[in-house]
Amino acid sequence: MASAAASAAVKIGIIRETGLDDPEILEGRTEKYVDTPSGKPSDALIGGKIKKVDCVLLARHERQHTIMPSKVNYQANVWALKEEGCTHVIVTTACGCLREEIQPGDIVIIDQFIDRTSRRPQILYDGSHSCTRGPFCPKTRDVLIETAKKLGLRCHCKGTVVTIEGPRFSSRAESFMFCTWGADVINMTTVPEVILAKEAGICYASIAKATDYDCWKEHEEAVSVDRVLKTLKENANKAKSLIITTIPQIGSMEWSETLHNLKNMAQYSVLLPRH
Repeated sequence: MASAAASAAVKIGIIRETGLDDPEILEGRTEKYVDTPSGKPSDALIGGKIKKVDCVLLARHERQHTIMPSKVNYQANVWALKEEGCTHVIVTTACGCLREEIQPGDIVIIDQFIDRTSRRPQILYDGSHSCTRGPFCPKTRDVLIETAKKLGLRCHCKGTVVTIEGPRFSSRAESFMFCTWGADVINMTTVPEVILAKEAGICYASIAKATDYDCWKEHEEAVSVDRVLKTLKENANKAKSLIITTIPQIGSMEWSETLHNLKNMAQYSVLLPRH
């Protein structure tokens, strides 16, 4: 009985990159456009169920990929999912590898970030005291990691992502610098998305899909848009399988204490919609 009650209380937002707009992912799909105090989200909210768990799908860059990383309205996206009652947000993100052992095609369940953005609002409520330390939900990450192992996916259990403005690729000097900083992968979307989700009291986890070796690795083919898209397409099914298999597991778990603790951390965000 407790399991059923926990499942009913869980609602999972999915912020996707390329490859996760398959109509078969969600059962009973509905579509609606919303507005928020921060403006309009990137696209319509696609509601439905994955194996009886309520979900909301949102295309981070718009379904036709017309919104560049530095132009995404991250505040509106997180606010909209919070207002829809999402307790969790699982996202996918393309990333470049900054470590030899992380190969193109691998999945990394990232647990830390380094912020190299400069033009993106990072709070939902001006004056919030929300804490950004450890913003990735460890419990949700653990479920993703365990599921990836069961599926036989090549998955790294942790990793630090450095997020830069985009769209652009790093220079070789920057790429070497990020390696010396201890970053494992590089992308253009984790910050401020993860910070905003933490402030909103949402369990947030990210599936980073490695596409290339950035430009630090000598004797490696230069990174290009075509190469990145090719690897993304080849590996889209890995992320889709991981999400579809993980969601019913999350839905069957008890989340009361985790969500209560997150709500306490977000107590100063008095203007957020409450559920």
